[in-house]
Amino acid sequence: MDHDSDILIVGGGLNGPALALALARAGLRTTVIDALPAETRSAPDFDGRGYALAQSSVRLLENLGLWDGLSEHAQPMREIKVTDGRVGDARVFLGLHFQSAEIEEGPMGQMVEDRHLRLALLEAMRAEPLLTHLAGETVVAQEVDAAGATVTLASGAHHTTRLLVGADGRRSGTAARAGIRRTGWGYGQTALVCAIAHEAPHEGVAHQFFMPPGPLAILPLTGNRSSIVWSERDDRARAIQALDDDAYLEVLRPRFGDFLGEISLAGKRFTYPLSLSLANSFVAERLALVGDAAHGMHPIAGQGLNAGLRDVAALAHVLSHARRRGEDVAAAPVLARYQQWRRFDTATLAAATDLFNRLFSNDNPLLRAGRDLGMALVGAAPGLRRGFIREAAGITGDLPELMR
Repeated sequence: MDHDSDILIVGGGLNGPALALALARAGLRTTVIDALPAETRSAPDFDGRGYALAQSSVRLLENLGLWDGLSEHAQPMREIKVTDGRVGDARVFLGLHFQSAEIEEGPMGQMVEDRHLRLALLEAMRAEPLLTHLAGETVVAQEVDAAGATVTLASGAHHTTRLLVGADGRRSGTAARAGIRRTGWGYGQTALVCAIAHEAPHEGVAHQFFMPPGPLAILPLTGNRSSIVWSERDDRARAIQALDDDAYLEVLRPRFGDFLGEISLAGKRFTYPLSLSLANSFVAERLALVGDAAHGMHPIAGQGLNAGLRDVAALAHVLSHARRRGEDVAAAPVLARYQQWRRFDTATLAAATDLFNRLFSNDNPLLRAGRDLGMALVGAAPGLRRGFIREAAGITGDLPELMR
């Protein structure tokens, strides 16, 4: 069968384009189906969204040739402070302090705004001769047989491929059409996301405050700006999001504290319902899932995109090696290697984030005493603390080639 492409990726967010670039560079003809128009994806305005990229994710972007252009827009995370707090005591440090100086590899990660990462991926896709980007298109049907996969687009066009990849989010139509079910639950929490400007410099320090309603992350952006991911109970979050900007800041200030001086909003405000969602399988016949289509977890450790990029690197590794050996890249044994590599890792990470959220999102005095003792023990053990730092940087375990 003469296919239109070797790999067809449904989803044009971040994981899909990153995977497409990796596969095209490996010699595979790749197509990305993107539901959003190109002009929407390429909008240059700052909207407040940013990502904490672990060092392993930065390595992937370096190996794809993107980091040189992104580095000037990136803010290194030199320290992470973790505090078990309550509203009003955010300035009190009772927790863990991780410093990049404790490992040889450099900063634990980099903060990059969504707009810069998105544009870098789009520009690289346009320049790649083996990659086709179909923007403003959606898949309405898919069929798989022994010869390949065929998708039908809303425009009526058909596209054939050897392997279909779903990178289309937690409500993945690709997974649903393949009959892949999901396991998960909601947390009754909603993340309020925004960016703020502040008077004092953040010095590259990221903060994670654990409060009874949910965690508050303050992540350094370039300049005197920080990205906020702030979890509240669903009903409370709806009420806060409905406030005007001034009232919104009045609710945020006692949680944030005044250690960075006066604060103001910079960019838009977003909300995201928080839940755990794991695909029961990451693969099916001639199909693989990456990113949120495979797993969605609590943002408590900032690992959502990093876990997705690990999927990207692992799948690219498996498929490129299969191609070199002359294997069918969509064969069941090939896809099984990818699932074996990623399924246990993501399930373990999802379980860990679930446990941490349940352990810290309460004000039970016994749990509070236990977790504070645990943090004190980790803080007093340099070897254990170093292990946590390396884990946060994503440089442990069996790393795919693109993350080495």
